[in-house]
Amino acid sequence: MSDRDINNSNTNPTASTEGEKPHKRRPHYSGKYPKKFSEKYKEKNPEKYQDEIAHVISKGNTPAGMHISIMVDEILDVLDIKPGMKGLDCTLGYGGHSTAMLQKLEGNGHLYSLDVDPIEIEKTTQRLRDRGFGQDLFTPIHTNFRNIDEVAKEYGPFDFVLADLGVSSMQIDNPERGFSWKAEGPLDLRFDPEKGESAADRLRSLSRPEMESLFIENSDEPYAHDIAVAIEKAYRSAKRIDTTQELRSIITHVVLSQKEVKYASKEDQKEAIRKSCTRVFQALRIDVNSEFEVLYEFLEKLPYVLSDQGKAAILTFHSGEDRLVKKAFKDGLKAGLYSEISRDVTRPSREECYRNPRAHSTKLRWAVK
Repeated sequence: MSDRDINNSNTNPTASTEGEKPHKRRPHYSGKYPKKFSEKYKEKNPEKYQDEIAHVISKGNTPAGMHISIMVDEILDVLDIKPGMKGLDCTLGYGGHSTAMLQKLEGNGHLYSLDVDPIEIEKTTQRLRDRGFGQDLFTPIHTNFRNIDEVAKEYGPFDFVLADLGVSSMQIDNPERGFSWKAEGPLDLRFDPEKGESAADRLRSLSRPEMESLFIENSDEPYAHDIAVAIEKAYRSAKRIDTTQELRSIITHVVLSQKEVKYASKEDQKEAIRKSCTRVFQALRIDVNSEFEVLYEFLEKLPYVLSDQGKAAILTFHSGEDRLVKKAFKDGLKAGLYSEISRDVTRPSREECYRNPRAHSTKLRWAVK
């Protein structure tokens, strides 16, 4: 027996001495690097790898598996949070905004944070508990922010309210949630995967004119008609569109068949495909989650959950959302529900957009009761 064989026979990497926990191996994968999200332990637990996080952010990217909160300083300036106040974060997400607001309370006051996603709210609650925010300061509530009136009946009124209408990066990065057209996964797109119908089911229920209207109204897709026709043709041919890549394939074929794209450079073709895929997936996500209906209901109820001189801030990420917020604030000012509103939108700085490219389309509006 060789020395190597002797060493191997005497060493068991999974064995443990008395009183020690057995070593738990990291997931194994084929090849040099993991390709499946389920194998990427660094993306599932990004906060454990601070050096790599800093490196990724310094290059202007968002580390997979985590979310970089947008316009934190601007939001804190608007809300002017003081110790002893009571606040509501309508969209908890990764907890970045909630953390910043809790720090402003300095251990005196309370923050209630809502999230419709049952998966992420548990992770984020634990994340905030680990940062020292106990039950006396922070209460998570699993509900849609359209229900702020019910929340206010029990916990309100609130001195400050924040609603960040963006999709969390954790949802986008996890292919199992079906939010991204870039990776293979089920065509789902639901914020709460335990309720409602998936995007695949919703798409099957729509007629060709309804699909076309959805793509135009929700995301201004220029090739809406042709994409809807192609999807209808696929269904007539008994093809299934159950995954993100099956839908992406149809969109890609349609975009490349357009004259202005067919003879363009490879880079321009890729960009055209990227934009249409992004718009179509956005349109489906908005529809599946009833995002415009939810926002409209939220905006109607918002003035009534604020305390006197209470402040509200809303981050939007596309023109449809911003139009609804702008109109609701103007109408509220005319009706005497608000004493002051933002006249113009505030946008993230150039530096922030470099650090976090997902901030580019963000607009901040605010109102004071």
